[in-house]
Amino acid sequence: MRLRGGRRRNTDDHRPDADGTPGPAVELRGVRRQYGRGVRAVHALAGVDLALPRGSFTAVMGPSGSGKSTFLQCAAGLDRPSAGSVRLGGTEITGMRENQLTELRRSRLGFVFQAFNLLPSLTVEQNVLLPLRLAGQRQDRHRAATVLARVGLAGKAGRRPGELSGGQQQRVAIARALVTRPDVIFADEPTGALDTVTAAEILGLLRHAVDTLGATVVMVTHDPAAAVWADRVLFLADGTFADGLERGSAEQITARMAALTSRAGAMAGAAA
Repeated sequence: MRLRGGRRRNTDDHRPDADGTPGPAVELRGVRRQYGRGVRAVHALAGVDLALPRGSFTAVMGPSGSGKSTFLQCAAGLDRPSAGSVRLGGTEITGMRENQLTELRRSRLGFVFQAFNLLPSLTVEQNVLLPLRLAGQRQDRHRAATVLARVGLAGKAGRRPGELSGGQQQRVAIARALVTRPDVIFADEPTGALDTVTAAEILGLLRHAVDTLGATVVMVTHDPAAAVWADRVLFLADGTFADGLERGSAEQITARMAALTSRAGAMAGAAA
């Protein structure tokens, strides 16, 4: 498995934009998300403009309350922005009805969460195939076996999640995210519940999916050691992207985060 270094990207499954050329995997234009009104309003996103290329691995970091979770939810169609537009794989999703968004998430997006979100009553294979089942597609057991082998779980298809370690359960979640060959995989603190060694293995699998399968990964994390696996780290502050770093080291990422956190603390103190 190649975890770092040279990349080989599969572009065969890229969905083109309306003009026939492959566009960004994720594109946000003027995205704002406000909760509440008047003096009590909270501006979680304050005008985000962003385009992420296909076949890339992007980490999103920021101080507590910077808007990381809101960004992920709006980018993935889990929440609707108050203003602006979101495009996924060349498809405008902002005005979609809820049933259309649900169908899109099932067929064209993959999700990996800190809590694994596996169904304990289902086998590993059934958990992996669940997105296909919910989308009304054929239950392709060969495809399930293929993605399970890719994440190092060949032979575990008949097990239940409770019989697996935390790292193995997260591997099942990654296999489930890959099974639909999605436009984008959104990962929310995917290593937050894992030890250091297991976390590195999981991040290596996400890196491998980008390098060899042409996947696009957008990961929210607080951990510089996790962000170092990404092609680019974007830093959120006060609902906007304030900084970025291409293939930075853990030390560089930590320094940028410290500067942002210090600035956020100073601004909060001045406001008080």
